[in-house]
Amino acid sequence: MLLHSPLVLLLALAALPCMALAAPATISASHDSLEQRITACTACHAQQEKHDAFFPRIAGKPSGYLYNQLLNFRERRRQYPMMNYMVEHLPDDYLREIADYFAAQHPAPPPAQPSSAGTTALERGKQLVLHGDAGKKIPACIGCHGQQLAGVAPAIPGLLGLPRDYINAQLGAWKNGIRRAHAPDCMAQVAQRLSDADVGAVSAWLGTQVASADARPASSIALPLPLHCGGVPGSSAQVAP
Repeated sequence: MLLHSPLVLLLALAALPCMALAAPATISASHDSLEQRITACTACHAQQEKHDAFFPRIAGKPSGYLYNQLLNFRERRRQYPMMNYMVEHLPDDYLREIADYFAAQHPAPPPAQPSSAGTTALERGKQLVLHGDAGKKIPACIGCHGQQLAGVAPAIPGLLGLPRDYINAQLGAWKNGIRRAHAPDCMAQVAQRLSDADVGAVSAWLGTQVASADARPASSIALPLPLHCGGVPGSSAQVAP
């Protein structure tokens, strides 16, 4: 089921215990080492994620993607109080250093998530991820996120290993205008074309998949991308918006 605005807010409120843990370790350039500086990050984004619905797997994501998300939090295109607070005064170079650090981490992929979705829903999710839906002008996820769904450097994230509920919530946030990216916001366009059932199907199927232990973001992808994305240099539209 798609998480609409009140439930997206609930996700943030439910995360307060982790926020309290992270607050004393607010990122600061005055710390002696990068590992010490990112203590606030690892308080929530632990190396060994356990399908926590609130905190995504960021280790191994392309550096450019992580950097863009830190900018989005700093500039309030994404709203999450602790993230907004931690990065609001950090300079670009420092955010890039954090992004580079996590991009270089490659812990073992988490196991598949159990799913109560039926066969029909899982098949629909697989169809959308691998082939899209031409009738609804929905491109396949692999068209941008790579054949292995491990992302594409420098700025497209991987999708495997993310908590199912997190994917669900983020698609809901794009659909409701809570999450935004640089215009043109291609993910907002995709989310608007997905029904609530489609969102549930995609997140359920992705949750059942496990990345290869040696999966890494692809170094390139066939261009032009299906949609023009403001955060992806060199992309241009094939599918009408």
